[in-house]
Amino acid sequence: MRGRLRRAYESGRESARSRRVDPEAAPGEAGVASPTSPGPVASPAATVVGAEPPAPMHTSTVSRDDTEVPHALRIAAAWCWRLIVIGIVTWALLRIVGTISIVIIPLTVALLLSALLAPAVGWLLKARFPRSLATGVVLVGGLAAVVGTLTLVVNEFIQGVPELSEKSSQGVRQIQDWLKTGPLHLSDSQLDRYINEAQNWINGNTERFTSGALSTATTLAEVLTGTVLVLFATFFFLRDGNNIWRFLVRLLPVAARWKVDDAGRASWATLGAYVRATVLVAFIDAVGIGIFLVIFDIPFAFPLAALVFLGAFIPIVGAFLSGVVAVLVALVDSGPGIALVILAAVVGVQQIEGHVLQPLIMGRAVAIHPLAVIIGIAAGVVLAGIAGALVAVPLIAVLNTAVRRLAARTVPDTPPDAVVVASQAP
Repeated sequence: MRGRLRRAYESGRESARSRRVDPEAAPGEAGVASPTSPGPVASPAATVVGAEPPAPMHTSTVSRDDTEVPHALRIAAAWCWRLIVIGIVTWALLRIVGTISIVIIPLTVALLLSALLAPAVGWLLKARFPRSLATGVVLVGGLAAVVGTLTLVVNEFIQGVPELSEKSSQGVRQIQDWLKTGPLHLSDSQLDRYINEAQNWINGNTERFTSGALSTATTLAEVLTGTVLVLFATFFFLRDGNNIWRFLVRLLPVAARWKVDDAGRASWATLGAYVRATVLVAFIDAVGIGIFLVIFDIPFAFPLAALVFLGAFIPIVGAFLSGVVAVLVALVDSGPGIALVILAAVVGVQQIEGHVLQPLIMGRAVAIHPLAVIIGIAAGVVLAGIAGALVAVPLIAVLNTAVRRLAARTVPDTPPDAVVVASQAP
């Protein structure tokens, strides 16, 4: 009896050991119990009656609980939390930029001036000028041109302000008389109410539009600091811009350097093309409207043309709004007939700019959809006032070029002076 029990025990151990080694053992062997295998074990391929098979797990899930959520809902949730993160980061960046706007705005102006003056520095370098001397000559020449133009504009304004003020009062009285006796037949109370509402609207929008500019020019010290920073930053951007960019690129991982360098240089070329094209278009606008102002003997012809030149740096709306000022001056000085002629001239110049100059001069390199321009200008005004409106469109142009280059699948060309070092396999 003892021998039989021992043989049965050894046989059970052997069958349990064989099942662990080969899970697909015969069903008859599964009913033998042993200390190491206390009971029968079902085959992995067996089907349990009365239980539903588990749902297959998608490759995007990390647990079986995720399979109970529809795939479309999981994708929507993934998009949502990523967009929330991007929104928080963008909000934080805007807060940081707003906090140090007294530094950001001068540096942005310096970048725009550097993109405008860089070709002149390149011409002097080709003429064997030292880099520092070429940069100083171009910077001093540009500063002298700006100061001279502003001096002429201010002097002409000072000389003609008394006469314009007298004619403005006469023009306002004529408009009030026409509103009372004309087809509108407004009463004095209605007229006063409309004037007060218009004045309140202008005051409110003026504070909104100039909030960004006034916040950076609240004191004379801030104005002087910003001016000095613009001059110094422009000088060093023109002289050492290439070295500064190389230093920034070397901070990135090696695998991303060529891609970022290619996108950055393409963006800089786009910014330069945009600034130079904008200056040329603004000059043509100012000359076109200024010619009509001189022909019809409108006062402040040169300052108004300079105002049109500065306003043209805000695309689509800038030159038109500055041209409206010329129309108002013509209305006050020469009456509604001449004012209509000046208005037609402003509209005609704007049509030539939009349909001929912009496509021809800007080219496809900085082509931006008008809707993107309008949205960018509106967002810039809300975020940073006049400075935001000036910077919005070049920023959109630069980002457009950078994103296109970074998203491209092509590898940038190897520089001709690059040295490729091949390592031998160990």
